[in-house]
Amino acid sequence: MWKPNQSSSSTPTPTPEPARPATPSTPSFESNTLRTSQAAPAAGDQATIGKSLVIKGEVTGSESLFIDGKIEGSVTLPGNRVTVGRNGQVSANITAREIVVLGKVRGNVNASDRVDIRSEGSLTGDVAAQRISIEDGAFFKGGIDIRKPGDAKPAAAAAVEPAKTPVQV
Repeated sequence: MWKPNQSSSSTPTPTPEPARPATPSTPSFESNTLRTSQAAPAAGDQATIGKSLVIKGEVTGSESLFIDGKIEGSVTLPGNRVTVGRNGQVSANITAREIVVLGKVRGNVNASDRVDIRSEGSLTGDVAAQRISIEDGAFFKGGIDIRKPGDAKPAAAAAVEPAKTPVQV
């Protein structure tokens, strides 16, 4: 029985919270890998050449490449994407599935799928690809060889040499 005259110095006993199953504070490697592959499937397969790096020679591999430094020589990454960043300066022939130019490229590019020259990009050289995109403000000087899917004819074997006039869009 409760008596209102008693002092309230004693505190009521709190009701204990029901026990919860313990959950790990960090996700397991398998769940983390699964989550990463669903969010960005190709993010883990891209190598980067930073601003301060200079490479002279041949670059080959089987993963996508982001170039923000300087390369002189050749870049061969069949089946992958090569992106020349805003700070990138490439004096090389590039062979890849997809080539995106945001910086400067001097050399022939050969893409099995597409070449994309963005507005701040500059490409001086011949292009061989199924598709090409040149944004307003981009610089391009060279020839273009549009190939049909399945056409394995290299750019150097083109029967007609296109006129080489600079294009400022």
